[in-house]
Amino acid sequence: MITPKISLKDVAKTFALGKETFTALDGVSLDIADNEFVTVVGPSGCGKSTLLNILAGLDDPTEGQALVDGAVVSGPGPERGVIFQQYALFPWLTVRQNVEFGLKTARVAKAERQERAQHFVEMVGLEQFADALPKMLSGGMRQRCAIARAYAVNPSILLMDEPFGALDALTRVKLQEQLLDTWSKEQRTVLFITHDVDEAVFLANRVIVMAARPGRIYDVVDVDIPYPRTEEFRLSPEFAALRNHVWRSVYHQDGRTAADSNHPAPSSTTA
Repeated sequence: MITPKISLKDVAKTFALGKETFTALDGVSLDIADNEFVTVVGPSGCGKSTLLNILAGLDDPTEGQALVDGAVVSGPGPERGVIFQQYALFPWLTVRQNVEFGLKTARVAKAERQERAQHFVEMVGLEQFADALPKMLSGGMRQRCAIARAYAVNPSILLMDEPFGALDALTRVKLQEQLLDTWSKEQRTVLFITHDVDEAVFLANRVIVMAARPGRIYDVVDVDIPYPRTEEFRLSPEFAALRNHVWRSVYHQDGRTAADSNHPAPSSTTA
């Protein structure tokens, strides 16, 4: 039996709110295979970011376990790269220096880290801006720098928390295509949090739809469309059907979850 790359086993998370408690996640179980691209989408307050923080080792579950390669997650680790919406670049370092930062911290030899940094700077199309400071870059370019920095330390898993959420629509589409191009060349297991249904369907092998209060898995939608994904896919009837299915799962939840039935809870017909 193949061990899942990521495994969530009955994960629950509660937070104290004064004298009350708030259940952010309740009984979340999910296996993700090596090199699979999984997106997570759901209504506000469904625990998407809490789930990612637990996998990143930035928070602990109240109940259950999060595992990577069969080992319980007990804190951050170099095998997991995390990319947030806010870019989190060092403003006083150039693009090249930002990409090199994790390698330098890991005491990688200078020549090797420069070579690796150059490779990933070129891969995300920032070679002409390698010596620019973040303040000289657009939002999309900053996020590409953050992606290059995450890839440079060679994590086997990328955890991405709405990385394109603050960008305009055109830049967002371009970065989605850039991300898939990078992923196809440098295979990683990706868990990608988003609030955008179109983005979730375009990127993923599987879309995980969360329900809120408490956060739990409501539906799992397979996207059986081969890569590379192109503009033709975005405009296709297949994309429309999948998008409508996920949209209904997110915005017309009826109280059931994917675990309640062998069939998807909402209809997959056109909205």
